[in-house]
Amino acid sequence: MSMQIFGNEATEEKAENARLASFVGALAVGDLVKSTLGPKGMNKILQSTSTGDINVTNDGSTILKSIQLDNAAAKILVNISKVQDDELAAELLREAEKLIAMRIHPQTIVEGYRIASVAALDALQKAAVDHASDPAQFREDLFNIARTTLSSKVLSQDKDYFANLAVEAVLRLKGSTDLEHIQIIKKVGGKLTDSYLDEGFILDKTIAVNSPKRMENAKILVANTSMDTDKIKVFGARLKVDSTGKLAELERAEREKMKAKVEAIAAHGINCFVNRQLIYNYPESILTEKGIMVIEHADFEGVERLSLVTGGEIASTFDRPDLVKLGRCDLIEEIIVGEDKLIKFSGVAAGEACTVVLRGSTHQMVDEAERSLHDALSVLSQTVKETRVVLGGGCSEMLMSCAIDEASRKVKGKKAIAVQSFAHALRQIPTILADNAGYDSSDLVTRLRAAHYEGQSDAGLDMNEGTIASMKKLGVTESYKLKRQVVLSASEAAEMIIRVDDILRATPRKREAV
Repeated sequence: MSMQIFGNEATEEKAENARLASFVGALAVGDLVKSTLGPKGMNKILQSTSTGDINVTNDGSTILKSIQLDNAAAKILVNISKVQDDELAAELLREAEKLIAMRIHPQTIVEGYRIASVAALDALQKAAVDHASDPAQFREDLFNIARTTLSSKVLSQDKDYFANLAVEAVLRLKGSTDLEHIQIIKKVGGKLTDSYLDEGFILDKTIAVNSPKRMENAKILVANTSMDTDKIKVFGARLKVDSTGKLAELERAEREKMKAKVEAIAAHGINCFVNRQLIYNYPESILTEKGIMVIEHADFEGVERLSLVTGGEIASTFDRPDLVKLGRCDLIEEIIVGEDKLIKFSGVAAGEACTVVLRGSTHQMVDEAERSLHDALSVLSQTVKETRVVLGGGCSEMLMSCAIDEASRKVKGKKAIAVQSFAHALRQIPTILADNAGYDSSDLVTRLRAAHYEGQSDAGLDMNEGTIASMKKLGVTESYKLKRQVVLSASEAAEMIIRVDDILRATPRKREAV
């Protein structure tokens, strides 16, 4: 007789079944993003059921973030993919599944994987090169990393142009990894190569009608305050008055209050006032008379960024001008991009600030361009901090797998099989790259492996020619920090899922009857 200890509808899956459910879910997620890998990767269309929005992307983490999953192990993989697109974890699990079928215990597999990842990371570290001391060479490294990152994206046909743009933007940050300083503005219309990098900050708003359209040596007050109380809102309020004269009096009092507020704002000695909220005509006209440029309704992100790059603080009260930190910039002017007017702040206090204006033919195109550029900027800003680089194109993976093969010879027992499996999983990455391009992967990868055993340590896959070539000459470079992180997080995630032997699902919460 079995005792029921779980609540109704709670379920439990044990040992084999639990492991099967974990692996199946994790592998399905791996297969989903597998075809997006590499310069010849394919795109996916994501259509939202609720809003009907359509995204076209081949950015693995965007795809995984957007899909709704029910499988616990699959969700674990999606969580790692927020750090990077993780095809390797899925391959490690695929290997583990075969080992478990051979009756090798999960703990033995985990131990083998650990030995292998230590050997792999050791080989990767030895292969990494550092050009931080030579600015010209380091810039070349950054340029190559950006090109490699972009070559699998929608920007690949103009990758040199955008790689240059990304490197320029990141070098302006002078070693900071704060991508907030790089503003990306998307404007549909024109072609991708109409995109450009502009120093300073561009706000996607227009200057108030009567304000000066150009202001040099600007002192900016960034505010978040209501400037719409100069009229009594008769329609929205209930007022009991004896005569219309009383109403006029109330209105006059409101105007006086507003005037006093505007005087307090002007007392800061500013010549530009940016507000997050609306500004009514009356306060706007007083500010304009005083020669102050007015910008209203600058959305929240705009205000936040503007205060960051101009060195000002967002104010909401104006009684103590001595405590308010004003923003500064050399020039504020109106510019035209496509058919829209925008406001450009040049010579801002944070000299590292810049704006990328992205153009493209459709919304989907511009969105995907932004995702691609963001990927490149993220990798570059990390590389400026950790300056070592390694070779891409399957070269690093093959290098690590050869090192693991060497290490496996010294391992005794069943663990050795697990160590070799890790090497096999790493070799799957160049295999997927070749498959996605329609080349004969088994032929290419065996040739690549042979080249590495013959001592050609910079050999990788040339995806344009479908041959083995020197990745050093082709400039296919990746960040050492990122490669290392891929191996670390993939092996940690795989280890976590391999150790699962029980899946418990709680009772679903009942909906209360209305």
